[in-house]
Amino acid sequence: MTPRRVAIIGYGMAGARLADQIRRHDPTGRQVSVTMVGAEPHPGYNRILLSNVVAGSMGIEDVLLHQRDWAERNAVDLRLGVSAIGLDTGSRQVRLTGGSTVDYDDLVLATGSTPWIPPVQGLLDDRGSLAEGVVAFRDLNDCRQILDSAPVGTPVAVIGGGLLGLEAARGLTGRGNPVTVVHQVGHLMERQLDPQAGAVLARVLRDTGIEFRLGRTAAKYSVGKGLELDDGSTVEAGLVVVSAGTRPASELASAAGLDVERGVLIDDELRTSDPHVRAIGDCARHPGTVSGLVQPAWEQAAVLADLLTGAEPSSRYLGTQVVTRLKTRGIDLATMGEVHVDTDCTDAEVVRLEDPARGRYAKIVLRDDLVTGAIVLGSPDAAATITQLHDRGIPAPTDRMALLLGRALPSGVESAGVEADPAALPASTLICRCNTVDKGRLVTAWRSGARSVEDLVTATRASTGCGGCKAAVGSLCEWLTDQTPTPAENPRSWAAT
Repeated sequence: MTPRRVAIIGYGMAGARLADQIRRHDPTGRQVSVTMVGAEPHPGYNRILLSNVVAGSMGIEDVLLHQRDWAERNAVDLRLGVSAIGLDTGSRQVRLTGGSTVDYDDLVLATGSTPWIPPVQGLLDDRGSLAEGVVAFRDLNDCRQILDSAPVGTPVAVIGGGLLGLEAARGLTGRGNPVTVVHQVGHLMERQLDPQAGAVLARVLRDTGIEFRLGRTAAKYSVGKGLELDDGSTVEAGLVVVSAGTRPASELASAAGLDVERGVLIDDELRTSDPHVRAIGDCARHPGTVSGLVQPAWEQAAVLADLLTGAEPSSRYLGTQVVTRLKTRGIDLATMGEVHVDTDCTDAEVVRLEDPARGRYAKIVLRDDLVTGAIVLGSPDAAATITQLHDRGIPAPTDRMALLLGRALPSGVESAGVEADPAALPASTLICRCNTVDKGRLVTAWRSGARSVEDLVTATRASTGCGGCKAAVGSLCEWLTDQTPTPAENPRSWAAT
C-alpha cells in the first residue's frame, strides 16, 4: 500500500504535535508518510518557555520539543531552514525556498503567527526591518538577540502588557534588567482580566521590580535617547522589546486562493476551502476557539491525526474551553470563560474577592450554579477547583466565598495542587491540563517502565506545556517510587478509583 503523503508546513508547537500524533497512530510510516517544513534551522521548541530562556533558568536544549535525531527515528522527512513560498492546489505541490518542492495528498498549514509591530516612529528602519535596538519577542532567535543586546543592568522597555509581554518582562527582570512595560490600555492583560484584576496583577509585578506606564502609547524610539511616549515623557531603554500582538501567518493560503478572514477559515475537520488542505494553530480560524494559545492547537492536532491516519474517522474539533495561565516565579494566575461580566449584571451571579496587599484576587461568574467565567490570582488551590468546575460543568458549592478562598471541594472535584496527597487523588484527577494527562495515565506509564520524571514526561507529555504541573508530576513520581509493588502485590491498588 502506498502511504498517504502528508506535508506539514510549519515546525512549531502545532506542527510538531501533529507529527507526533500521526506517528503514535502509525509508528513506521506504512500508512502515512510525513514531510515537515520548518523555516528555522533547529528543531521545534516550546514557545511558552521562552521567557525562561531570557531569564537564564533554561537553556535552548531545555525547550526543544524533539531530540535532534527525532526525524530519523520517526521516519519523518524534516526540512529545516527552508520556507514555503508558493502553493499550487491544482497539482498539489508546495514550492520551497532554494527551488525544491513537496508533493502532497494532504497539506497541513501550521504556519503560526507573526508579530505585529505598532506604527511607532523609529521601530523600523528604512528597509522595513526592525531597527537597531528593537526586537520582537517571538522565537529563539529573538531570545538570542535580547541576551546579546541587553547585558545585565541594561534598561529595557517592553511595548505590550499582554500575556507574552509580561512573560518577557518577567524573564528580563529575572536576569537583572530594569524593565518598564508600556501598555496603551489602562490595565494589564485586558483580554483576560477585568480592571480590578489587572490592577492587582500590576501591584504584584511592581514588587518584582517591573515599572508600568499604563494608558500610554509609544510615539518615537531613538537609539541612545530611549522611548518617547504620547504624553511627552521618555522611558530609558537600551533595548525595546515589542510584544504588542500577533497576526495569523496566512499569506501562503491567501495567495493560493483559500478562504482567509483573520486567519485561514477551517471547519470541524480542520479543512480549508480546498478539501486537500487543512490548517491548525494560530494561522487557522475556527469559530469555537481563540488564537494565540497552545491548547486549541494541540487539540486540533489530535483530531487531525485521527482523521489523516483513519484511526478515528468520526473525530471532530468542536472548539476549546480555554484557560489562560500566567505562571512565572511567585505568580499564579488563571482566567477562563466570561471574565468581563461585572457585579451589577442582572442575568448572572458574580462573586468577587479582592486582597491587593497580599496579591490575591478572585472572581467567578455563575449561571444556574455553573461556573461560566473566572479570574483567580494568587490562590492556586482555588484555581484548581474552579477550573474543574468550569471544564466539567459541575454545580458550584453554595458557599461561594469558601470556593474563592480555596476551602471548598465540591463532590466530583479533586484537588490537583502540589500539596495534594498523591495517594488520595482519584485516577481521573487532571494533573496536566495542557496535555490532558490525568493521574491514571501517569500511573499507567509508570507501570509500563517510565520510572523517572523525565521518562513520565516523555511518555505522557505532562509538564511540556506551560510547565505549571512539573512539581505535581514530581510529587506523583516520588509517591510511585515509594509504592513500587512486589510481584505479589496488586498493581491496581496504585491508583485510587
